[in-house]
Amino acid sequence: MFFNHKLFISTYPFGKYDKSPVELLEQTGINFSINPLNRKLTSAEVLDFAKDCTGIIAGTENLERLVSESKNLKFISRVGIGLDSVPLKLCRHKGILVSYTPDAVTLAVAEIVLGMMITLPRHVVFADRQIRNGGWTRPVGISIQSSVIGIVGLGRVGYKISQMLTSLKPKKILVCDILDKSEDIKRLRAFGLDIEQVTLNSLLSFSDIVSVHVPLTPLTQNLIATHELKQMKKSSFLINFSRGGVVNESSAYESLKKNEIAGLALDVYEKEPYSGNLIELDNVVLTQHMGSCSFDCRLAMESQATEELIRFFKGEKLMSEVPDFEFENSPT
Repeated sequence: MFFNHKLFISTYPFGKYDKSPVELLEQTGINFSINPLNRKLTSAEVLDFAKDCTGIIAGTENLERLVSESKNLKFISRVGIGLDSVPLKLCRHKGILVSYTPDAVTLAVAEIVLGMMITLPRHVVFADRQIRNGGWTRPVGISIQSSVIGIVGLGRVGYKISQMLTSLKPKKILVCDILDKSEDIKRLRAFGLDIEQVTLNSLLSFSDIVSVHVPLTPLTQNLIATHELKQMKKSSFLINFSRGGVVNESSAYESLKKNEIAGLALDVYEKEPYSGNLIELDNVVLTQHMGSCSFDCRLAMESQATEELIRFFKGEKLMSEVPDFEFENSPT
């Protein structure tokens, strides 16, 4: 049943830290090839490598040209949760099914964000840089216990972070979401959290640490830009581990230069790899789109994406097909 199918794995890395997903594909006899360039592929490169394939296991590579021009593609299995790189409306028009691995990434991303909620306001990275250059000023920062935490987007990751904050006892958690999150908030209050759903304006105005957890859509593009940054406290910190383009990088740079906010941590960027002017600033922590980069998370994502693709090729029921509302919110 698999001999009529050809698969390309565009995401990188794949099977680098654990060969199990590759071995699973080998056992099925599927004709597959893996990204040979060992880096994130461009849209043109994805098309070149996968134009004859019926299936693709993809990361954050832009799939628009492949979906638009391929005559054979039937299934996209996305390693991860973000869908801004997949033209969902075009997929639906062409009858291409799409799945993803939304639950696999939750804990790993929540852990690294929680770590950054401590690291950034306590100036840990700044102190490391300073001591390497002969400095020793012992900078003083703020604790989570003394802070109002703002969570923009109470989805899987936002909810998990709120749960994890329970033992750290923040002063208050403010949540902003386009959906009514009263049931989630009720469950979180049962953990003893002082948590409330508010508008974005209120969240930005009153929070000491703001963490963004939304997908990239036309509604969230530049969600945090000049106007929003001016509403934040001068002593506040902003963290974005969701999607590049949600926080406007140019606006953030200007706000930091003017001391309108105290610090910024980014893991995702409008263009990756990042080489912009935020690298000039000492109160900025930049990481490499690595929210899901733990060994167990990477294996779970790759395994689930592989298993889903095999289910599709077997004609079995899919376990993680992208739901209708994602297609409705997609710009393309």
